[in-house]
Amino acid sequence: MSDLLWDDVKCFFDLDLMGALPDMRVPNASVEDWQAVLDLVAEKGWKGQYSEGETVLPVPRAEAVLSRPADAECPDLRVWPTDDVLAIFSFHADDEIDFDVDLRELQGQDRLDVLCGFLREIGRRLGKPVLMDPEGEYGHPVLGFDVEADRVVLLADPQLR
Repeated sequence: MSDLLWDDVKCFFDLDLMGALPDMRVPNASVEDWQAVLDLVAEKGWKGQYSEGETVLPVPRAEAVLSRPADAECPDLRVWPTDDVLAIFSFHADDEIDFDVDLRELQGQDRLDVLCGFLREIGRRLGKPVLMDPEGEYGHPVLGFDVEADRVVLLADPQLR
């Protein structure tokens, strides 16, 4: 059963309203949470690619990535929960896990189900909410994984968008 129905939330996947790359985040995170996400990617067998600039490298421990010098290039981890859906994690800070998804890849119920499943896996592993804000509107989540409900839920009224 789907967490969300496409017809109820498709406005939140409109590129003009949300931007192509909404801000996905896990607030109040820790280095241990980052490591749990790295472990989850490996355990689930999701395709992943870690890079620093143009250099592709083996995935390091989260502690090593997050303790790099302040002037170092920000590394990223590309994760494909399915062949045609990509999430890009950026290691900006140890207290928030942030990543981007491309709404052009998330059109329709099947792709929405992939996204919800991905957010659910992360949220369950961490026991924390996983939120989606419109691009550039940090702090105004429209949907996300709710720990208490154990599913992805709407956090804004679709009629208001």
